[in-house]
Amino acid sequence: MNVLIVEDETAAYENLVEILHEIDQAIQIVGNTESVSQTLQWLKSNPAPDLIFMDIHLSDGSAFAIFDRIELETPIIFTTAYDKYAIDAFKVNSIDYLLKPVKVEDLKRALNKLEKLAHQDIVDYLSKLSVLAPKQKFKDKMLVPYKDRLLPVNMRDVACFYTTEKSTYIYLKDGSQYPYSKTLEQIISTLDPNEFVRANKQYIIARDSVRNLTIWFDSRLLVTLDINVPERIYISKNKASEFKDWMIKGSEES
Repeated sequence: MNVLIVEDETAAYENLVEILHEIDQAIQIVGNTESVSQTLQWLKSNPAPDLIFMDIHLSDGSAFAIFDRIELETPIIFTTAYDKYAIDAFKVNSIDYLLKPVKVEDLKRALNKLEKLAHQDIVDYLSKLSVLAPKQKFKDKMLVPYKDRLLPVNMRDVACFYTTEKSTYIYLKDGSQYPYSKTLEQIISTLDPNEFVRANKQYIIARDSVRNLTIWFDSRLLVTLDINVPERIYISKNKASEFKDWMIKGSEES
């Protein structure tokens, strides 16, 4: 069985691969994509896999966006952190899903279920994905707890979000910064992917805060914002092309 894994978290990807090989060493991982755009490019450039494992929240938006742009007849098993909307919808429509961290017994259950599906069953449930996708309403404002107050912050005033191992911070375009209790994974799913992007494990950055890009010696990109940040922002070699496309797309649409 040839399997494509759509997952942007390294630990989650490695866990899934390990469990798949534990269940059946004959399973071949033919690809790993981390975003909507990478997945679309892979699917258009490669033979269809036998099965796709797909995280719902990807680095550049919701996985549901994939099905608005390409027709698939490959069965999909979704993986997700707790997401009540998605879970309830999948139960009603008999689409399988796995909660993270994925467990061996849950993965066996999902594979056994798919073995019993006829091709038409797969086509039918794939046709429902656009209906399942929630209408995305991106935040244009957030309330930031600060001391004994809640500060209303417009998203157009945000330059970036930055995380360390223990804390997350919001950096505004005026140079001010505030601690924020949510993780980057939680934050990115609420933001307009045309305006914000997950640059790496430490940063989400706003498009209109990017001052310039520098091509680094190892083909990474060094991103300079119009504010001072605590650490340099690097885009990996694997994501550099996708990031440049995101920047160009934004300039063409504005």
